[in-house]
Amino acid sequence: MGRSRYRFGESKYPHFLTCTVVGWLPVFTRPESVKTIMESWQFLHDEDRMSIMGYVVLENHLHLIAVADDLSREIGRFKSYTARRIIDLLIEHKAETLLKQLRYEKSNHKSDREYQLWQEGSHPKQIDNEEMLRQKLEYIHYNPVKRGYVDVPEHWRCSSARNYMGMQSLVHVDTDWA
Repeated sequence: MGRSRYRFGESKYPHFLTCTVVGWLPVFTRPESVKTIMESWQFLHDEDRMSIMGYVVLENHLHLIAVADDLSREIGRFKSYTARRIIDLLIEHKAETLLKQLRYEKSNHKSDREYQLWQEGSHPKQIDNEEMLRQKLEYIHYNPVKRGYVDVPEHWRCSSARNYMGMQSLVHVDTDWA
């Protein structure tokens, strides 16, 4: 079977992306793992390598709306860096059960590593218009509400809903896209 059927579209358009932890393991219940994600996104923003328009981080996956000159490359680098950093943190904190699961879930063809954090691919979906962007933002922001974690989107700390409400947030988001 071939690789993913999902492909990145034109670089001038934002894309809706989903990055999922192998085996849907709850890696992002650990604050240091979430901090790694946020610091990486902030770095990409500060270096003008990627513009983030929306995001949410849940316990085992994240959704992101982003645009970059070469978004495929930036997402690949993001996933590679965060995987290495988060696995190092798990080793440092002696998270043996989670590490054992990350080893078990590792794809057989990934023989160059002991653990795998991310599932392959990010299922990019090109966003062609403002209506679609608003729909994807609403989906992202209401994800924690639908799961019953919070009553309103802006109460989820790891979400750009806070940015859109003018609240303090964990990472810069470009909200002036309209």
